Amino acid sequence: LSVNGPLRQIGCTVVPLQIAGYSFDANHPEAPAQHFEHWVSAVHNCVRQQRQNHQRVVLVGISAGAGLALSAAMDPATPVDGLVLMSTTLRYDGWAIPPWHFLLPLALYTPIGRLWQYKEKPPYGVKNERIRAWIARELENRRVSRAGSATLGVSYLRENDRLLRRLRRHLGQVICPHILALHAEEDEVASPDNLRLLAVGLSSAAVSLKTVTVRNSFHMISIDNDRQQVVRETVDFVRSLPASSPVPPI
Repeated sequence: LSVNGPLRQIGCTVVPLQIAGYSFDANHPEAPAQHFEHWVSAVHNCVRQQRQNHQRVVLVGISAGAGLALSAAMDPATPVDGLVLMSTTLRYDGWAIPPWHFLLPLALYTPIGRLWQYKEKPPYGVKNERIRAWIARELENRRVSRAGSATLGVSYLRENDRLLRRLRRHLGQVICPHILALHAEEDEVASPDNLRLLAVGLSSAAVSLKTVTVRNSFHMISIDNDRQQVVRETVDFVRSLPASSPVPPI
């Protein structure tokens, strides 16, 4: 993420997570996804490790990573002090989502989808044409780019769908005092209505939610035209967190 360097500059320890069966592995591109609960458990383990040496722990995620961060913040045994959610996708309703998307469960949960995989295509979540061309070149040569992998197998999409279904049902169980949600007005994957869904879902939780809408990007706001605003909002949010953790130590 573009925020990693600026966060390090203000003294934060940044730990990019590589989760087996979740993160793309160029050495094993055909490896199937792990169950989504394994993804959540991997985040919990990282939080526990960081609690040993740090007073505050903040989870930062974009798109599917935002949903994973929210899911991980539901466990009182691994409390976090803040969440930075970028392009939160609780529902796929952006302007580029095809009308047949409602049929996706047929591919995810029946034998029909065994030979199908999702292929990344323009605009790659990016409005900036120069960055978009760079992503296209990366995907041709490496199968992975800053915007993600060139393809996603059905198992990854199915586990993400399962995670989101559970997340939508239990958003009120999120335990985190401070949340920042950033979203693009022109998000082609998840419309800004996802911010409303997030606010409604968290309304019964004891959280302080700040939402920010950026005006000149698509889904991948951390690398698109508004990336500097995204960095600024994230750094300011982390700086504003209380010096002492409001949650009990583990």
